[in-house]
Amino acid sequence: MTASTTERQGRRFAVTGEDILISRWAAVAIALAVAEAGLPSPIPGIKPGLANIVTLLVLYRAGWQAAAWVSVLRVLAASLVLGGFFSPGFAMSVAGAVCSLGMLAVVQYLPRRLFGPVSLSILAALAHMAGQLLLARLWLIPHNGIIYLVPVFAGAALLFGLVNGLLVAWLLKYMEQSQRMEQEQ
Repeated sequence: MTASTTERQGRRFAVTGEDILISRWAAVAIALAVAEAGLPSPIPGIKPGLANIVTLLVLYRAGWQAAAWVSVLRVLAASLVLGGFFSPGFAMSVAGAVCSLGMLAVVQYLPRRLFGPVSLSILAALAHMAGQLLLARLWLIPHNGIIYLVPVFAGAALLFGLVNGLLVAWLLKYMEQSQRMEQEQ
């Protein structure tokens, strides 16, 4: 892909191939986040985090900075599409995304043989949950009773982190096999 140039107010900005890939991955993440919003949940706030699959794929394929862009664009655009921009739900989403990205920023430098897609997904899901519960405790529910929700939310984070991590591991393997087959042809 070649870089194209866009002119804004007399300045030129180059649109790179990486920008195009980030926008495509972000579009997939936004679509998954919007679709997930329509899924019923027995407990408010517990969701599978399907868009986080995309974030992890981008982390492995393009690095942390690209994954951060995808995550930020997903949070902003999904909140706009769903009509929750600058709402408490938006703040909770931002808190979860920031904590999750922070965890991925640290863990990405640890040995890959010990920290693969499944463990990264679980750690990111737990960080996401911790960030949301912390914000809820500090802002929305300023009472220590929120501590009683930690086991339920941590269990959901472990379960969905495991399932999403297994999906990411399978998708990465599938993408590598497809790439190898294309190169052989």
